[in-house]
Amino acid sequence: MADFARSTDPAVQHQLDRLAALTPGGDQLGLERIAILLDRLDRPQDGLPPVFHVAGTNGKGSTCAFVRAAIEAAGQPVHVYTSPHLVRFNERIRIAGRLIEDDALAALLAEVLDAARDLPISFFEATTAAALLAFARAPAAACVVEVGLGGRLDATNVIPAPAACGITQLGIDHQAFLGDTLGEIAVEKAGIAKPGVPLVTQHYSTKVADRIGQVARDIGADWLPRGGVWDAIAYRGLLHYRDNAGRIELPMPRLAGIHQSGNAALAVAMLRHQSQIALPPSAYRAAMGWADWPGRLQQLPGGPLVDLLPRGSEVWIDGGHNPSGARCIADFFRGHLASGRPFHLIAGILANKDAGGILKPFAERQTSVHPLPVPDH
Repeated sequence: MADFARSTDPAVQHQLDRLAALTPGGDQLGLERIAILLDRLDRPQDGLPPVFHVAGTNGKGSTCAFVRAAIEAAGQPVHVYTSPHLVRFNERIRIAGRLIEDDALAALLAEVLDAARDLPISFFEATTAAALLAFARAPAAACVVEVGLGGRLDATNVIPAPAACGITQLGIDHQAFLGDTLGEIAVEKAGIAKPGVPLVTQHYSTKVADRIGQVARDIGADWLPRGGVWDAIAYRGLLHYRDNAGRIELPMPRLAGIHQSGNAALAVAMLRHQSQIALPPSAYRAAMGWADWPGRLQQLPGGPLVDLLPRGSEVWIDGGHNPSGARCIADFFRGHLASGRPFHLIAGILANKDAGGILKPFAERQTSVHPLPVPDH
């Protein structure tokens, strides 16, 4: 699907316009096109530093942020590929700790699109190829790669042997591509597993866990679910993590919401169950405060919008777009706001999302709901 990305840089915008003209009319999952494209680009996926590959329904980006923060806290540079962007397309590609510059981005997109030629590649396939090219050509200690949609047939699933794979919380979303049940969705997410590579996951219901375990066994991955060889719990203001290598007491994450402790714990488990990068315990502690992921329960500290409101008002933004994500948001405000304090919900929800399921967790909380259209969708 077209991404409607825009850039203030004319060279970048020219390549985005080329990409929009090339992109198929709808989302098309599959690895055939990206494999051909990467072969034409001399297989950059084979020349990457250790990769941490993260799938899931909710929490992928936050988990990636914690992995990145821990490695950088140890003084080592990290490449990061995430999606979508919030403001600038460049947010998707971070090279050794810095967002990609416009001139480099324009050149990479041009190289990818020239190589694509007759291929009907998607927007995400082209940006994935550009990111892998950038990462293969610049030194770093690690790559952190977020799955775009699903896992098994996602364009990022061309990475042959990651250092570790992780799966965050699961929920119902993208049913047209991933299936209508959590079990079906779990199978698609678990498709990122690789032979001999740790597959670190959250704790799921028995039915869902059985599906993931079967995928891991079939592929030959080392499945490490939460509650088994590793676990974590938040209490008394600390995140208590343990695995077979020992215990660590960590500060609670700076990112708002109790669900972030689960994302942080998954990141720690991914890092501690791989052998390609060694990190000291201090790096995990620092990551709890260093990790930053805008647009996820982010409070606006001030500015023109906040200044329009009565004194003492708070403005929070979050990109939640499915019922399970909405429950996390609602749970946070249930504890954050005093009973009786006005709560106004401003929401823009795409037509292919479960609007009722997203709004339901707020049913007893809101003072008003203001629905807004999403431009270009």
